[in-house]
Formats: sequence, structure tokens, C-alpha cells
Amino acid sequence: QVQLVESGGGSVQAGGSLTLSCAASGYAGSSYCMGWFRQAPGKEREWIAFSDSDGGTTYADSVKGRFAIAKDNTKNTLYLQMISLKPEDTAMYYCAADPWTWHCSPGYFPPYWGQGTQVTVSS
Repeated sequence: QVQLVESGGGSVQAGGSLTLSCAASGYAGSSYCMGWFRQAPGKEREWIAFSDSDGGTTYADSVKGRFAIAKDNTKNTLYLQMISLKPEDTAMYYCAADPWTWHCSPGYFPPYWGQGTQVTVSS
């Protein structure tokens, strides 16, 4: 059973930074993609970034240049480094994974999800 556990959320002021982590377990192999999504109250879940099994990364325009996704395969952990945070970045942030797909395209919703970690940015 694939399990994803996010951590690292919190409250920061605008312009601040946070790094989220997602610890993955329950699957083996290297052909998988992982990503980050977020959902603000009253809004649909939004894709932020993907990290493919070959190390390739893609980002939504809304976070490009401010957020960076990285994966440590030795620790089975996915990270999201966020800088220059804005109040509109306030949301629940979710980690997601597809253990059977080496490349995830923007807009794809992987089958496995974590419980989320809250990020609140105040002005």
C-alpha cells in the first residue's frame, strides 16, 4: 500500500519561505512520478509541480521561479522549496504519486495522495 506523509507546513509572512516534505513508502522501483498540488478554500485542487523518474521537472506558471521541487531517491522523500511566498499561496498542500508512470503531464491527477499540510501566508 502506497503511503505519502507531508510535513513542513506553517504560517509565514508574505515574502517568506517554507520547505515541504513528503515521505513515501509502500512501493519499490524507480519508474514513478511525484508531484505537489494545493487547494485553497472554495477552490479546485490545483497542480503545482511534477518530478519525473528521470529527474525532469515541470511547474505551473503561478509558481515558476518561486517554487522548486526535488526528490531524494535514497530517502524516498519529495520536497517543495517555496520562496517569495504570497498570500494567494495560502492553501492545503498535497503530495501525490504514481508508482507506474515515469512521466506525469501537467493536469494529470496521480492515484495516490497524502493527507496534506497547511500553508498560510499573511500580508
